[in-house]
Amino acid sequence: MAAEAEASREARAKVLAAEGEQRASVALKEAANVMADSPGALQLRYLQTLNSIAAERNSTIIFPLPIELLKGFSSR
Repeated sequence: MAAEAEASREARAKVLAAEGEQRASVALKEAANVMADSPGALQLRYLQTLNSIAAERNSTIIFPLPIELLKGFSSR
């Protein structure tokens, strides 16, 4: 009986994890669509990410590559 209850809990946990992954993938798709429609959104997100990395590691990041060079990688 205990093994059955444990298996049931594990099954529910797997279902919840799968639902969470599905919601996350939908949110990522929506974010990608927003960034694709707004030229400055991707650049701002990029700068926010660099800022977060610098804050976590207590460092300063100097990135001399102009963002315009990355425009060739976008679909627009």
